[in-house]
Amino acid sequence: MNKELWKNSIVYQIYPRSYMDSNQDGIGDIPGIIQKLDYVKDLGVNVIWLSPVYASPNDDNGYDISDYLSINKEYGTMEDMDLLIQEAGLRGIRIIMDLVINHTSDEHQWFIESQKKDSPYRDYYIWRDRPNNWTSFFSGSAWDKLGDSYYLHLFSKKQPDLNWNNPKVMEEIQKIMKFWLDKGIYGFRCDVINVIFKSSLANGKKRLVLTGREFYHSQEGCHEILRTLRKEVLDHYDCFTVGETVMVNTKEANDLILPERKELDMVFGFEHMETDQINNKWFKTKFKPKKLIKVLAKWQSEVYWNANYLSNHDQPRSVSRFGDDQKYRIESAKMLATLNLTLKGTPYIYQGEEIGMTNGDFKSLDEYRDLETHRIYALAKKLKFPKWYRMKMIRLTSRDNARTPMQWNREGGFSNQKPWLKMNENTEKINVKDSIQNPLSILNYYKALIQIRKDNDVLMNGSFEPLYMKNGLFIFRRAQTNQAIITVLNLTKKAKKMPIKFNGKKIISNYNKENASDPILKPYESFLVMEEV
Repeated sequence: MNKELWKNSIVYQIYPRSYMDSNQDGIGDIPGIIQKLDYVKDLGVNVIWLSPVYASPNDDNGYDISDYLSINKEYGTMEDMDLLIQEAGLRGIRIIMDLVINHTSDEHQWFIESQKKDSPYRDYYIWRDRPNNWTSFFSGSAWDKLGDSYYLHLFSKKQPDLNWNNPKVMEEIQKIMKFWLDKGIYGFRCDVINVIFKSSLANGKKRLVLTGREFYHSQEGCHEILRTLRKEVLDHYDCFTVGETVMVNTKEANDLILPERKELDMVFGFEHMETDQINNKWFKTKFKPKKLIKVLAKWQSEVYWNANYLSNHDQPRSVSRFGDDQKYRIESAKMLATLNLTLKGTPYIYQGEEIGMTNGDFKSLDEYRDLETHRIYALAKKLKFPKWYRMKMIRLTSRDNARTPMQWNREGGFSNQKPWLKMNENTEKINVKDSIQNPLSILNYYKALIQIRKDNDVLMNGSFEPLYMKNGLFIFRRAQTNQAIITVLNLTKKAKKMPIKFNGKKIISNYNKENASDPILKPYESFLVMEEV
């Protein structure tokens, strides 16, 4: 049993609703994913992170779970899920699933039963006669009234928070984890994992956002829960965990993942995702590579093991955000791939990133499906923000930017029916079929880069040393005793002078240049040099 196979893994995130529709109802499903497993294998990744496929009313696209031990009927059956695990395994691919244990759906049987004051399930959730002043991640009060009592929900009112002070909740979650691990999955991505424990229900210090967070953010009780889950469940399986952790710094990240802590294996930090915003993700500022480079280098240097990503189901498309999705889409998408796949840690690739998919091209508010987007738009309207600004906010930041259906061919290829979310019209020029056939495509660059990573242990386990971090250039060395690879990245749309000379052989370049001593870096240029040691 290789307990640390995950350190040498490359993870591909699939958002099932938008990946492939096998039964032509406009919604992606598990049989659709099975149809595309050969494509995933050909990419070269060895782990799939599957966003939630559990039974859910879909208030928050599956992150509101009504039954952890059943499959959402829109996605298929438990037999389909078993087949996915089996077929992926035959191709050398493991699967991790989302573990959403801060809250359930309000349609979960536990919550329905908890509404009766004398029910044994009452204490599975956090009920009060009067609300405190906490505010939710989705804006507004974190409390909602049912009958003459209030229940806590840090997210949507249809996502009531579980009460982790109740030992029964721990028992239930352990059963759920064992159920899936026994089916052969490789672990869990743990949703908003560092806010699950509430140490007090006192009124919080008033803040512009998230009043009350001092009583639930990264509490000691959360660490105790994670240690217990590790000891009682995870240590008995060949598996790993990655935590989605909100508002953590590098010290707080290490407190969750250092081996001696026996909690999680790695976490998704968000500090690099906050480098183009002011106070809140909805207030974007112009992207400055300098800020991103500084944060990435800090996490690389200070954190035990990184979960590296530039996009996911909650974030805008990386090429639209950190690159140039117009003139230099191909070059900047390849550059971002070079960055993500050569940093220290485990890289995560989000579906469509490997072909350079861009943000959605929504024309009106009614084309957006994301619950959070509509809430923020309504709040901004209430605050009298002008319509042009409200539309700009959601155009840049809506989670739907990453959720548009996968672009398989020029016609779309996702479904024969109208998809649940508008397909991007640029599928005519950005799609898998054309990418496979074009040797210079973003997709084929990803495949080559992934193979280089697999062939060179230094890119998986070598040290990280920043060499140059100015003028939008990021140059760093990954080194082991007998091998070193240097990554050179220009994160700007301007040509730059090469600030350092290298002795070595260029092993991949997004401009297909072989000469490592060229004094000029083109816009968004990137390459790797095998250094002579």
